[in-house]
Amino acid sequence: MKRSRPPSRPRTRSRSRSLNVRALVALAVMAASVAIVLTLPIRLGLDLRGGTQIVLETKSTETTEADREATDRTVEVLRGRIDALGVAEPTIVRSGENRVVVELPGVQDPAQAADVLGRTAQLSVHPVLGAAENAAEAADGERVVPDESGQYLRLAEAALTGQDVKDADARFDQQSGTGWHVTVDFEDAGSDRWARVTGEAACHPAGDAQRRVAIVLDDKIISSPQVDPSVACGAGITGGSTQITGSFDDAEARELALLVKGGALPVPVETIEQRTIGATLGDEAISAGAWAAVVGTALTALFIIVVYRLMGALATVALLCYGLISYAALAAVGATLTLPGLAGFVLAIGMAVDANVLVFERAREEQAARTRPSTRSALTAGFRSAFSAIADSNITTLIAAALLFFLASGPVKGFGVTLGIGVLASMVSALVITRVLAEFAAGRPAVLRRPRVTGISSTGPVRDALLRRDPFLMRRPRRWLAASLVVLVVAGSGILVRGLDFGIEFTGGRLVEYSTATRVDPDRARDALADAGFPRAVVQSSGDSDLTVRTEQLTDAEAATVTRTVADLGGGAERVRDELIGPSLGEELRRDALIALGLALAAQLAYLAARFRLLFGTAAVGALAHDVVVLVGVFAWLGKPVDGVFLAALLTVIGYSVNDSVVLFDRVRELLGRERRTPFDRLTNDAILQTLPRTVNTGMGAVLILASLAVLADGSLTDFALALLIGVAVGTYSSVFTASPLAIVLHGRDAGPRSGRSGRSGRSGKPGQNGTRVPSGRAERQEVP
Repeated sequence: MKRSRPPSRPRTRSRSRSLNVRALVALAVMAASVAIVLTLPIRLGLDLRGGTQIVLETKSTETTEADREATDRTVEVLRGRIDALGVAEPTIVRSGENRVVVELPGVQDPAQAADVLGRTAQLSVHPVLGAAENAAEAADGERVVPDESGQYLRLAEAALTGQDVKDADARFDQQSGTGWHVTVDFEDAGSDRWARVTGEAACHPAGDAQRRVAIVLDDKIISSPQVDPSVACGAGITGGSTQITGSFDDAEARELALLVKGGALPVPVETIEQRTIGATLGDEAISAGAWAAVVGTALTALFIIVVYRLMGALATVALLCYGLISYAALAAVGATLTLPGLAGFVLAIGMAVDANVLVFERAREEQAARTRPSTRSALTAGFRSAFSAIADSNITTLIAAALLFFLASGPVKGFGVTLGIGVLASMVSALVITRVLAEFAAGRPAVLRRPRVTGISSTGPVRDALLRRDPFLMRRPRRWLAASLVVLVVAGSGILVRGLDFGIEFTGGRLVEYSTATRVDPDRARDALADAGFPRAVVQSSGDSDLTVRTEQLTDAEAATVTRTVADLGGGAERVRDELIGPSLGEELRRDALIALGLALAAQLAYLAARFRLLFGTAAVGALAHDVVVLVGVFAWLGKPVDGVFLAALLTVIGYSVNDSVVLFDRVRELLGRERRTPFDRLTNDAILQTLPRTVNTGMGAVLILASLAVLADGSLTDFALALLIGVAVGTYSSVFTASPLAIVLHGRDAGPRSGRSGRSGRSGKPGQNGTRVPSGRAERQEVP
């Protein structure tokens, strides 16, 4: 026995060295995460802090194409306007070739912001040729435009344009008594032109219309000041600067300065999307999401501690580290945390639990099947055996997250970013931090003396129940497929019978949510809005004092009428959310949603076919299509809206549903390599029984998280959590009773009669062949004391 010890020392040293390396990596990751969290604040989306988001689309003209270069110039002009608005921490970025996304935190009046940003702002300065009675008096080379008071003026050709303006600023001069005025500074060439225009105007007597100079913006005179009597004829105003005075208040002066300074947009812009979230609603969303995260994490932690004892407690510590890593990663990449993103953060907690459950269940199998002398060696084998399933299942979720990022927009894109970061962080948490903590704890003498405290020394109640019963679930696979077909038809018929209630993201229109002083009956509000001229308005009650009104496209004046109508009914109304989607954008988003769904199915099939076999990929994607139709059909029967948040939930369900199938088929592939003589249906049945404990425990972790989100969150997140709860239930069912039977049927067609349907006779000789892994049924009870 003494001679057998030296050969084990290199392995022990190698294992200790690997543990030390992982520990150093874990410490480095945690130290970097703490440093980032303490130095870089995370950016909150407008749906969490309140404000207005406006999406503008540039339009081509006869002379200028709305390409990437023109849109970039538009961004620079708009940035100057936004800076002049005085909005704290604004964001303006180009999106695609011809779109500009503007976020204005704290701005609750989107009409004013959209009016200032959306003006084409073709600024020009014109000499005034005289007064006119109407617009028909315009001669060749002249323009007749009403001034600020409505009097028509005949204007000559433009003498200056916005390109000649260097700067403009609104100032208050209390000493001179002029009050608010606008100071305009010109470029060098513009200074000479301004002096020439004002010098010619000064040659006319005071009060004459020709002594005025008209500043025109978008064919509208925004100011037509008269040249001061102190200016000499022919001399004009020199020095490159001038003042525009008048009876301005502070807002009018600042807006005039903003428009003059902003200059001309190179191309016209159109508002195609507009969202306004009240600050109160944002605070409530943060509070609800935070409570959901705390309660969901606590329930999940309690569950895995009960199931896996010491290992579960260590996994909970790793789960907290996961939260810190995810938060730090979001801050490091400059991602914006939106409301769906917060939900993705909460959901990824369940994904992090999944990896730990996979490892612990494999460790249980390893220790039971090989009767390993130590928990640490079983853990090492568990991590090694579970790695491929963890990698495959997380990659499928990353595919869904990538599709959300590249094809979605707005908050849903933020959900894709958060989900992707969460998946990567969960892998670091499970494969590095959990492993370091678990292997270190498993090597302690106190733990070695009490192996049951680890939680992986026994097979667990679910596996024990399966061992006692040893059911042959796949004896008649076509019956399971028939049952799945019935579920598919019943749920899918809701799409045909009830139809889909598409949200305004997909249809275009306007949605306004109000908080009223007293509760308003939706039917009463619907009748009042019909009398006010909005017979097609869809009115829903979303709480004790919340009312949601969805209509077609509305002007700001029409939206104000809707607000007054609701306020009259509810004793006052506060607008807490306002969303506007243009019809062209709605059609585009609907098309992109279908593309995203098709690409998700194709990408999953391609990955699974490459990673496994085409047989498994076809079966998994078939079950996936089943889940998609069932989820959409259930939402149709319930009358729930199909919007951008639902799309995020649907693509997440795609990733989650494939996870279960991947874990199952990974085990089938493993058994195929060892038990070539076992019939495929029996082998698949064994794989189901061996992976079912993981499926149950992972599903419970996800359900606890999502149930917390559904109960504690409100608004669209409730529907989001409901969609995922349905998706988890359907996905868990379909991986076992749709994907597996489908794989058996497809395999039978490929293999012919050799695959055969077997009963107990198919298990002959199995105990000896399957002794290297935990088998199911009586064979396991023969080998495990």
